Amino acid sequence: MNIAGSLQLGLIYALLALGVFISFRIMNTPDLTADGSFTLGICISAMCTIGGHPLLAIPAGLITGAAAGAVTGLLQTKGGIHPILAGILTMTALYSINIFVMGGSPNLSLLGKATMFTIVQGAMNLKDRNAARHIVILISSFSSVLILAWFFKTSLGLQIRATGNNEKMVRASSINTDGMRIIALALANALIALSGTILAQYQGYGDINGGTGIVIIGLASVILGEVIIHRGAILFRLLAAAAGATLYRFIIALALHLNVFPAYMLRFLSAFIVALALVMPNLRVLWGQHLVKKRNILNVR
Repeated sequence: MNIAGSLQLGLIYALLALGVFISFRIMNTPDLTADGSFTLGICISAMCTIGGHPLLAIPAGLITGAAAGAVTGLLQTKGGIHPILAGILTMTALYSINIFVMGGSPNLSLLGKATMFTIVQGAMNLKDRNAARHIVILISSFSSVLILAWFFKTSLGLQIRATGNNEKMVRASSINTDGMRIIALALANALIALSGTILAQYQGYGDINGGTGIVIIGLASVILGEVIIHRGAILFRLLAAAAGATLYRFIIALALHLNVFPAYMLRFLSAFIVALALVMPNLRVLWGQHLVKKRNILNVR
């Protein structure tokens, strides 16, 4: 099992998990834009790399991902469209936009092209390519966690968290809840697109189907992280989401290494993990009710 590769992929997907955490946990909104914005980051990264500007992919991915999230937010708030349908509409539109970004090609190879990793390797005079990968990925992931932890303690960040917690109460306090929701979804999808941006240069190719089902991976990462830390300060919850993405990649790598199931069953495993975690609270309630009924019956006898 390639431990270094699993760690690197896990930290790349940690950015995805942070974005899903913002929409799913902070805003309590199931946002399906992730599939499209993640692929958008891949496409932007591939084209920037081929054009000889791999570092430009980072701000470009952030900006375009944020734009995609803002569109979903506008559809939800100003268009009055259900959050799930709004995400599906944006995701569907992004499929055509992503192909347009890639010049009509469904996939592009980045072999032989300079990437953000080779630039860092050359700038720091590193002999080991993996060292450059570790540096770029670690800085991207942990700086994102720290910036988000700081942001969600600012006035704007606290308003966003309050909106997700109790929108009616926040609206009564004369806070623009629509604006808060748009900003939150823009921030979430910016991080998701950044994850795709780094992944494209890491893998050495861009694929139009690279984001298919990616929201399930993000949800699985967030839920696994909550098994580790489910309460506490926002910093620890963000760290838990990032740790969950890394743990998820290690679980997948271990399963493949042990040949537990074929590779095409990975998405099924992800969906199963998410479904199980989501129904667990309900199962606990039903089990508690069952125990109470059983106790009452025994007392009557």
